[in-house]
Amino acid sequence: MSELQQTLTQLRGALGEAAVLTGEAISPQHHSDWTNNAPARPAALLLPRNTEQVASALRICHAARQSLVPQGGLTGLAAGAEPRAYDIALSLERLEGIEEIDSAAATITVRAGTRLEKIQQAAAEAGFLFPLDLGARGSCHIGGNIATNAGGNSVIRYGMTRDQVLGLEVVLGDGRVLNLMNKMIKNNTGYDLKQCFIGSEGTLGVITRAVLKLAPARSSMATALCALPDYASAVSLLRCLQRELGTPEAYELMWPDYYQLGVSWLENPHAPLNDNYPLYVLLDTCATREALESFLDRAMEGEQVLDAVLASSESQARHLWKIREASGEFPTRMRPLSFDVSLPIGRIGEFVDDICQRLEAQWPGQRSYYFGHIGDSNLHLTLDCNSLPQPAPLLAVEELVYSAVGDMGGSISAEHGIGLLKRDFLHHSVDPQTLAVMRQLKQSFDPYNLLNPGKVLP
Repeated sequence: MSELQQTLTQLRGALGEAAVLTGEAISPQHHSDWTNNAPARPAALLLPRNTEQVASALRICHAARQSLVPQGGLTGLAAGAEPRAYDIALSLERLEGIEEIDSAAATITVRAGTRLEKIQQAAAEAGFLFPLDLGARGSCHIGGNIATNAGGNSVIRYGMTRDQVLGLEVVLGDGRVLNLMNKMIKNNTGYDLKQCFIGSEGTLGVITRAVLKLAPARSSMATALCALPDYASAVSLLRCLQRELGTPEAYELMWPDYYQLGVSWLENPHAPLNDNYPLYVLLDTCATREALESFLDRAMEGEQVLDAVLASSESQARHLWKIREASGEFPTRMRPLSFDVSLPIGRIGEFVDDICQRLEAQWPGQRSYYFGHIGDSNLHLTLDCNSLPQPAPLLAVEELVYSAVGDMGGSISAEHGIGLLKRDFLHHSVDPQTLAVMRQLKQSFDPYNLLNPGKVLP
């Protein structure tokens, strides 16, 4: 009997036959994440139902020196949950459910395999808001959101996933369970170890449960699409909005090519604003519609805004958001090479102008699209590889973009994580000494490099 077979026999004894799948019993969805970068059927797929089974699985794999790849909803965009043929995949899809909503503490306690949308719905039914929101809300798991420190459209007001987490339960690579569950906002009892696992992409431990902060439910929402004269106006409009009406729920900037593309993909492709303006911003605010209308009138008088449309109903607001959400259709309508970067807010406009020129100089006729959550310094850039010479020079494009990000003191990953796809470009944002300390941390938590090996660290 091979070492792998011995390990699988032990795992079946600990988890049960139905929780250890091999061969064709493993669904192709577990071969990769949304990137479909280098799909591989793992040596086995584990489906634990509770923390104790996760701990048993990790303890057995640790003793056998067997590599293990944690998987959530598999909606990641950096190949962070993609296994190799000799890895064992650990899916948390059966570790699902909401354990408690504490109205006094304004917290919700959940298991790692719970889908984000289910948490949002439970919070709403209890009179609260769970503000983390992503396009993949119906598929992604909260454990994966935490492990990648996911962002989304509401970061400008509520912060990243890290800011929503009060407590965690984590299983270490050797099977030890860390009880870091906590409902208090103030808790200064030594090192805040939970922060080590938020954004670690399953390389330091496996998150099994979490205590999350809830926000008050929104009493109203007003939505507007504005045309702007330049990038500086986008920043000044945001600051004025924050002073006069409070920080918006969302503040999404779209450059003209992206706006035109988004409109053209609508079921009824009618542009709510002319498509020849320099920039567009889509914003949501909890201020009343009347207050937002008055604010925009003043902004137009001051020429911060050239034109605007204010949604008169929830249906109209959804129509405006469909333009911004065109990026969700990229994989089916083009061959996207997407970048999720972060830059100093004041330099994002400069960066877009510079990278447009560099890309066009290198590959004339390339088609690239720019949009982002500029209020939290996040820019998204997508190239259609069909517009590049074939075979598409992917590594050359990535090096060009990431080196430019590094030159401006930016981050090569704003909200999608590092995974496998960005690992070899990490040096553009992280200096050698910091990388060395990251490796020491990995060595401390996972000395045999068994947890999600090959991800994050080069």
